[in-house]
Amino acid sequence: MSQNPGTAAIHRTVEAVWRMESAKIIATVARMVRDVGLAEELAQDALVSALEQWSESGVPDNPAAWLTAVAKRRALDRLRHLQLAEHKAGEIGRELDARHEIAQADFAEAVDTALDDDIGDDLLRLVFTACHPVLSTEARVALTLRLLGGLATDEIARAFLVTEPTVAQRIVRAKRTLAEARVPFEVPRRAEFEPRLASVLEVLYLIFNEGYAATAGDDWMRPALCEEALRLGRIVAELMPAASEVHGLVALMEIQASRTAARVGPSGEPVLLLEQNRARWDHVLIRRGLAALARAEALGGALGPYALQAAIAACHARARTAEQTDWGRIAALYDALAQLAPSPIVELNRAVALSMAFGPAAGLEVADALLAEPALQGYHLLPTVRGDLLFKLGRLDEARREFERAAGLTRNGREKALLAARARACLG
Repeated sequence: MSQNPGTAAIHRTVEAVWRMESAKIIATVARMVRDVGLAEELAQDALVSALEQWSESGVPDNPAAWLTAVAKRRALDRLRHLQLAEHKAGEIGRELDARHEIAQADFAEAVDTALDDDIGDDLLRLVFTACHPVLSTEARVALTLRLLGGLATDEIARAFLVTEPTVAQRIVRAKRTLAEARVPFEVPRRAEFEPRLASVLEVLYLIFNEGYAATAGDDWMRPALCEEALRLGRIVAELMPAASEVHGLVALMEIQASRTAARVGPSGEPVLLLEQNRARWDHVLIRRGLAALARAEALGGALGPYALQAAIAACHARARTAEQTDWGRIAALYDALAQLAPSPIVELNRAVALSMAFGPAAGLEVADALLAEPALQGYHLLPTVRGDLLFKLGRLDEARREFERAAGLTRNGREKALLAARARACLG
């Protein structure tokens, strides 16, 4: 045991260990009790024990193993209690039914078998459970950050600019929904695997994008969310080395995250891609992203939507200057993406690529075709793109109106200021 460093230091140590190890602890316990809500409760009990005992005895040499062992003991106590109640009452309701495979005559052997399972399998089960499509998108995001990211409720609330009670309610409802739907704590079988994996990747990308381009608030970016999504993505990629789209998503996030330092100016103002100082890009992240893309490509078959977007990001990453960007290849990749996963957002991005490859008129033709698209009626980037293309064509009055409209639609303060400045620039 190390020497007692004081209460404040103990709390910092416990918080750090929890952030790094909580997902593994919860996953291990969830396999035993088959309920992620109960598993988190038991893991939190272990955390409370650590705060109480480590202040007296000091931090153990392996704090993560200590927390896991205590949480397992709590789980075993709960299961023994349920087994005893079964023998006494014969029937204790749905909670025991959900655990009938463990609460059986050969109880000790069943638990020992569970404890010997690979922790990687446990984490993968937790990933698929937290991102189960029976939950709303907001609930999946909140539960993933709580169970897999180890974030506290107030941290999630600050990240998404919602109230703490709102996040707490989402998490409570998500756990209740999983329990009521009897969602099994397992990796989905082959028939369900692809749509369930798509749900996992969607959650990770939503978390990343909210950090990369914040939808509201005064900050252009929230890098902590990008880092958390990337950390979780790397974990999933390690657990699923044969899943091409997982590597594609990780590649996309690595390359996008490489621009973080260059995307924000000295006063926090946005710096757009073609105006960024590429010397400030993180070339370690770029190399990691290109390596992940290579892994996705090496697995064979057609690239999926995330891998195609990563290939587009790679075109930017490989260009030493904005002028060296291979816009023809980017336009071709957007054509492929539009065929594979058609959406108004993809079309809008394709319009930008076409304008850079073949001139602003070519891009404006595609953008104008989206004006009647219902999904884009309140989307600020449609008038932003049209304003930029109209500006390049010398149609300054129309461009100014589009930039002003975009500024009125965005909820991000930094972006609003940028668009207002672009509108003023149209006045000459």
